[in-house]
Amino acid sequence: MATVKIDMKDHSPEILKAMKDQIILGLKSIGQECEGYAKDDCPVDTGRLRNSISHKVASGEQAVYIGTNVEYAPYVEYGDYAHKTGKNHFLRDAAADHGDHYKEIMEAALKA
Repeated sequence: MATVKIDMKDHSPEILKAMKDQIILGLKSIGQECEGYAKDDCPVDTGRLRNSISHKVASGEQAVYIGTNVEYAPYVEYGDYAHKTGKNHFLRDAAADHGDHYKEIMEAALKA
């Protein structure tokens, strides 16, 4: 007769850590995609603003932030710069207009 041993150990901590790790990977991928969209839509004069756009994952918040530290970025994002370039809201649109794609990225990360 065979003996069967059943592992009754709680694996919840390992599962939660693996899920959090995958969420962070998904956020990194989303950040890279969003950064690319923002750079594609950013009006370019010298290229300084476009080159300064970056993303940062805040793992404690399970969030990713897209932005720039260039002092005139708010004027381009929200201001009257559109009359020269025809574009405004390159950061907002990069985040808001691609939600379905970001959802796919996160779903793929969680399935991995």
